[in-house]
Amino acid sequence: MEQFVKLGSDMASLWSKYGGTYMGGIWRTLILASVGTAIGCLIGFLCGIVQTIPVSRNDSVVKKVLLKIVQVILRIYVEVFRGTPMILQAVFIFYGLPYFTNNSIQFEGKWLVSILVVSINTGAYMTESMRGGIISVDPGQTEGAMAIGMTHFQTMTSVVLPQAIRNIMPQIGNNFIINVKDTSVMFIIGFTDFFAVHKSVVGATFTYFPSAAIEMIGYLTMTLLASWLLRLLEKRMDGKSDYELVAVDQLTLPAGVYHVDAKKSEKDMNPDERAALQKDAQSRIEDRSGKEAR
Repeated sequence: MEQFVKLGSDMASLWSKYGGTYMGGIWRTLILASVGTAIGCLIGFLCGIVQTIPVSRNDSVVKKVLLKIVQVILRIYVEVFRGTPMILQAVFIFYGLPYFTNNSIQFEGKWLVSILVVSINTGAYMTESMRGGIISVDPGQTEGAMAIGMTHFQTMTSVVLPQAIRNIMPQIGNNFIINVKDTSVMFIIGFTDFFAVHKSVVGATFTYFPSAAIEMIGYLTMTLLASWLLRLLEKRMDGKSDYELVAVDQLTLPAGVYHVDAKKSEKDMNPDERAALQKDAQSRIEDRSGKEAR
């Protein structure tokens, strides 16, 4: 118990002295993870769509060849950036480009390289996630959209992608949480994220474990908060669980289904409105039955 008390005292002492430094590292970590995940998702969406473009017999040879070349390049990109550690990707981009170009290409700011590395790494993972999300949509919906004259672009944007994005929302959230933690590897190029702050504090105070405990609590808080927000977003995308059948068009009004204002459901009406609604529905059923009898 004394050790826990001492740990708490050391952590409080560190926070009182370096709390602003820790918070600065937290903000930089969240910004880098958020921007990198957003750009990576955009890269993944575009690459996933390209990989699922269909090829028919009527397409020209030029289209088939170009599409095949692009898909092969994208496949190499995915395999390389999924199969190598992010820390080495940062090293190769930050130090490798100047090395191979005789210093004609150099990066002055650490932010640009960090965002670039996180984005292309996330894009490689999201490419496969997006491709899987597109494939998971029922092919019959694509065929139906094509049957009514929709182009591939219209089918993807209006029919397939909305469903595919909802299907891969857990993976998007998972990638964001991974990026929150993996930004710690950017210390290799001098980016001062939350983990880099821990290393600098330890170097100044020689209190490794208390600082590591602060880091652990900070990362856990960020990831738990991100998980909670993403679950709220998923529920919002799912919509309400108690949908009500509403028929607005008179041509599609079947017997037994009453007409209501699309902006006002039955449970929001007062007793008089509900009674009038039921009476109207009953009269419609009787009128329809009388017409069928004649």
